[in-house]
Amino acid sequence: MADKSNPLQQFVDGIAASVAIVGRGQGGELIVSACNDGFFDMTGGRRGGLRGSSVLLDAQMPSYARHEFRKKLLECFNTGIAQELEQAYDFKGGTRWWRLSLKPFRHAGGNSSVLEILVTGLDITPKMILTHELEVSTSRFRSVVDAAYDAIITVDQEHNITLFNRAAENLFGYDASEVIGHPLVNLLPEKFRSHHSAYIHQFSRSPVNSRQMDERNRIWGQHRDGTLLPVEIAISKINVGGLLEFTAVIRDITDRVRLMDLLQKQAVTDELTGLPNRREFLEVMEKVLESDEQLAVLMLDIDYFKKVNDTYGHDAGDEVLRVLSKIGMAASRKMDVFARWGGEEFVAALPGLDAEHARATAEKLRTTFEKRDFQHDWSIGRAIPFTVSIGVATRADGENDLDAIMKRADEALYQAKENGRNRVEVG
Repeated sequence: MADKSNPLQQFVDGIAASVAIVGRGQGGELIVSACNDGFFDMTGGRRGGLRGSSVLLDAQMPSYARHEFRKKLLECFNTGIAQELEQAYDFKGGTRWWRLSLKPFRHAGGNSSVLEILVTGLDITPKMILTHELEVSTSRFRSVVDAAYDAIITVDQEHNITLFNRAAENLFGYDASEVIGHPLVNLLPEKFRSHHSAYIHQFSRSPVNSRQMDERNRIWGQHRDGTLLPVEIAISKINVGGLLEFTAVIRDITDRVRLMDLLQKQAVTDELTGLPNRREFLEVMEKVLESDEQLAVLMLDIDYFKKVNDTYGHDAGDEVLRVLSKIGMAASRKMDVFARWGGEEFVAALPGLDAEHARATAEKLRTTFEKRDFQHDWSIGRAIPFTVSIGVATRADGENDLDAIMKRADEALYQAKENGRNRVEVG
């Protein structure tokens, strides 16, 4: 057992932590002059090893821990400056971690040249286990974030980026090191930046902690090269130490947008000619009628189109439809709308034109087809002759009845056919 008559021993026995007094022998060896049971618990040394006044330190320390411990002790002896270190000790029951504090002192009233070191050890095993678990959890979180298909970006309360995963790097073209600490708005197109801060402030005050951003409209990001990126964003917020952090999960929807645009275009576009279809024409006309400007409508029909199909074949008939579409589009002004109405019928909306100017426009177009005053490489090797009949109708002052205008154009077209075709009539 330890020598209870040793005053230093009595001192250390009263301390709950692991405590030892370490001095140097005549040969410079490190000796433990006093220690408590906690020191034995820490090092795994033999209890009762202290007989007389001291024991060699090496006899109480596991071999793998000696070198670092001795190094710190000698530094403390040589400099007289306190030292600290952390050490792990392995036993059958598992590993325990200790934080050791080495403080030099001299005995009061004793030989002032005798320098000893008070070694205090605190068991930090629970903390180290928690730290390890936290590191594992953080590592797992980082692995999940970096492996995520979607871009994940976190910003602090000042809207500066604090996390930027690999998917975000791939999506925006930046390395994380280039954007961490920089404002999130750098990833937005210029025209959207001024409103972004207000949106985040509004979200920060909301009781809602997560939401999908503006599902009805497209959200745009900006690639490093300036390319606009259509994205879908879910945003959440969390309070960290009294400060809000925001995390955005961002999905690239370029392919989806491309498909949606294609489907939308197909919904309003005639597949054969590429012109706006009847649905699109009517929607545009409704918008035109919201103003009070003049408006003329042309309705065109290919004369004897069935004969063209019977004579040259349906493929040639389709080619005639495409030729008419191309010439009609080329003759249109920017504000005009030239569309396929159905079958061999076409329509044109001519905003700003009265009946006289609309007739002249229609007559010019009719003459172009009659004289074949256009260039086209026909697939059958020779030109297919065809003519058109055109009906013209104009909007009356203040008129908003689209059906009535279209009906008058159709009646004028019928009149052109009745009067011999290849002509223009105004209704």
